Amino acid sequence: MGKIIIAGIGPGSKNDITPAVLEAVRQADVIVGYKYYFQFIEPFVPANCECIDTGMKKERERAEHAFRLAEEGKTVVVISSGDAGIYGMAPLIYEMQQERAALHSSADIEVVSLPGISAFQKAASLLGAPIGHDMCIISLSDLMTPWSVIERRIKAAAVGDFVTAIYNPKSHGRYWQLYRLQELFLQERSANTPVGYVRQAGREEQEVKLTTLGDFDPEDVDMFTVVLIGNSQSYISLTPAPSPKDEGRKIFITPRGYYREEKQEDVKPGQSIMMESFRTIRSEMQHPDVPTWRLWPLLHAIHTTVDFGMEECLWMDERATEILYKKVVDGSLKHIVTDVTMAASGIRKGALERLGIEVHCYINDPRSKQMADEKGITRSQACMQLAAEEYPEAFYVVGNAPTALFEICDLVRKGKMHPVGIIAAPVGFVHVCESKHAVKTLRHIPKLIIEGRKGGSNLAATLCNAILTYDDAEQLTPGRDL
Repeated sequence: MGKIIIAGIGPGSKNDITPAVLEAVRQADVIVGYKYYFQFIEPFVPANCECIDTGMKKERERAEHAFRLAEEGKTVVVISSGDAGIYGMAPLIYEMQQERAALHSSADIEVVSLPGISAFQKAASLLGAPIGHDMCIISLSDLMTPWSVIERRIKAAAVGDFVTAIYNPKSHGRYWQLYRLQELFLQERSANTPVGYVRQAGREEQEVKLTTLGDFDPEDVDMFTVVLIGNSQSYISLTPAPSPKDEGRKIFITPRGYYREEKQEDVKPGQSIMMESFRTIRSEMQHPDVPTWRLWPLLHAIHTTVDFGMEECLWMDERATEILYKKVVDGSLKHIVTDVTMAASGIRKGALERLGIEVHCYINDPRSKQMADEKGITRSQACMQLAAEEYPEAFYVVGNAPTALFEICDLVRKGKMHPVGIIAAPVGFVHVCESKHAVKTLRHIPKLIIEGRKGGSNLAATLCNAILTYDDAEQLTPGRDL
């Protein structure tokens, strides 16, 4: 009996054909394959070798022909583009071997599979390093797989944060599937997720393009294109220019984590856990592509509450985090006033010491009780009046009492208080929502507000911490620790 060698000839360049495949071609008695692929191996085919080529969608006929020739004692090489085991001839031939063995006792033909460089690997090398971490491959062809199954796989890849290679993305009869894939991925991934696509990888007609998931145009793709979608850590970078006159090349990188591993040696265990939590939170957010000035306090809020509803609850003035952090840097934010001691105790002591900021809370000050009794107001109102006398330009952080917020609004309108910023996060059922609406009217003061009934001192403190540590938000840049 003869032998069948299933050979992956690579994406199309003779330089990408493996030595093992070339040797198999040189020793073949017969080569069977799709006629388009013979042009790539023609220089290596021996003069006495018979070549049998067929058109598209003749895979089963090619396999049957290969077995008949092998039964005549010949060495048959069945060529397949890329790797024959990836959407190629290998599965069909192995299945047919099992079928024929059950029907013919003499069908003991040896079958060998030789790997080849797949189109997604060639495309990846041209784009940079997009498949540096866990990945999957999905074909959008529904000729042999129902679309409902393909869509489930697309959703799983998007949710699982896999780098995803797309085969058979589009043809004349299949034009909407790639649009649907983009729609599904945008439900789980940032619009800034890198997307690279290569047409005719390794061939003379080769085209390499790099964009983002949000800007990706499915109309720019055809059946000869492989598409690669990054994960939440992927990013687009610029290579160093070889000379001052030249420009660097844009490349697509999915980090493996080596730099993160090195950095962790100098990171305290508690900080490491928090950063890992932030990475998890960001991967599960519905809208992770918000600006950094909003994302940073959102991560803190969700980390503290384990409530992804914070995405809808956290209201902020435009660039509020940036504006308030600049006040920290320029020294105009030197005092923080909280409504209760719990909020004060939640603000990071290390950050306060490093920045030279003092925290004040008047709730246990005897003067606040006396004032409340004399004026017939709440202790929280009295606290804000005392604070206005001593620190009228402080940063006011409220996590418990809606009356404190109302008092702040009243004092600001009377010109007795000029806060550099306000965090409004009281929690409860009575006058809570109304107090937050009132604070929104102070349009000239940067504010962070937890809308609705939700809030609390711990939440107010963590939002304050987000502002004090905003310089750490640079780690949200793709390729960094987050």
